[in-house]
Amino acid sequence: MNDQNPRQIAARVLSQRLTSGEFTENLLEIALATARFSPADRGLCHELVCGVVRWQATLDCLIARKTAPGREQRPALQNLLRLGLYQIFWLDRIPPHAAVHETVEQAKRSGYGHQAGFINAILRGYLRETDAIKKILADMKISQPALGWSHPEWLVEKWRKNFGDEKTRQLLEWNNTPPKTFARVNTLKTDAGKLVERWREENVEYDFCTRDWTGENLAFELKSHPSLNSLPSFRDGWFYLQDPSTLLAPVLLGAQPGEAILDLCAAPGGKTMFMAQMMDDTGKIVAQDIGPDRLKLIRENCARLGVTCVENILPSAFSLQPSAFDRVLIDAPCSNTGVMRRRVDLRWRISPEEISRLQKTQLELLRQAATKLKPGGVLVYSTCSLEPEENSEVVKEFLREQQHFNLETERQLLPFVDGVDGAFVARLKLSA
Repeated sequence: MNDQNPRQIAARVLSQRLTSGEFTENLLEIALATARFSPADRGLCHELVCGVVRWQATLDCLIARKTAPGREQRPALQNLLRLGLYQIFWLDRIPPHAAVHETVEQAKRSGYGHQAGFINAILRGYLRETDAIKKILADMKISQPALGWSHPEWLVEKWRKNFGDEKTRQLLEWNNTPPKTFARVNTLKTDAGKLVERWREENVEYDFCTRDWTGENLAFELKSHPSLNSLPSFRDGWFYLQDPSTLLAPVLLGAQPGEAILDLCAAPGGKTMFMAQMMDDTGKIVAQDIGPDRLKLIRENCARLGVTCVENILPSAFSLQPSAFDRVLIDAPCSNTGVMRRRVDLRWRISPEEISRLQKTQLELLRQAATKLKPGGVLVYSTCSLEPEENSEVVKEFLREQQHFNLETERQLLPFVDGVDGAFVARLKLSA
């Protein structure tokens, strides 16, 4: 195998995705870490993998139009056809005939030479129908939005009931676009002025990012940059990659210098470290998560950003924590439907049953956290889900059980409204 061929690496990652159970982003990161690619080839490989996974249902519909009814292709062959069709209909910068030729040659290199004629016939057949197929694909987005935008039917119908047709279309389109990269300045080590001055020296292109909950000079959109690990400003902990939506929960929690904070489900630590920044790295933040590897990630990030007020604990130590916290943050495990464009195969993993299961876990976390607060303490519940069952309905059920808590505020961030990842945050206060 020629590891310097981005299409070959893309095909390998797509095959691994079907058998390993690992998330596509992780497989892609591992593959690219050892590939000696130019930035252009690295970008092509990333685009091919993420694009094929996002548009999988639509691509498979096109494949089915040209093959015998009910005939399923072998997974590796299906991936090759998906790659070829994606390049023809979704990548304008690749000449269609070049896409066909490269896919056929890739089939030969991958041991599918006996199927090269079949692949060639299907792809060249589509070259002759390009304009007509593009119209069909456009019409499908309106008449069959789940298939046209490549999402599960049940989820699209759910969103249509919650948001209406037009906002659902905006959400589907959002999920199929590459996510932007955002950074938060780490004021424990620097300030915004010094950071952007250093970025200019490091060839980092950026824009200021301001939302009503972030204020100015806290968050930035990174337009382009060299590899993060090559940036001295990153290695020195001057900034942390973090979507602005994740800053809302710490802002509403309102941690103050010197306080005792409990942060449940804390890894990888973005909210944890932002709270430490808000507290001037004084007081104590107890960060809990489910395994040593996740706690190790928090420690590594804290070390890079110069955070010293964080103590890491496993769930086994959680019951030992006293009811002595001024504030508790629950960043609850959820369906992640608000970050679907960042996790490209999430749409193919999620199920209605999973949402119901998560709802029980979320409510139990709230119950546990309620026992750890001081009288008059603040509890913030947060998810990156768009689903009411995991958000407002969980909070309502908790308040029915725990009448000594009051809901002070709640807010749902929606990608098609706020231009950031989806998130839900509720601030609750325990009676004094």
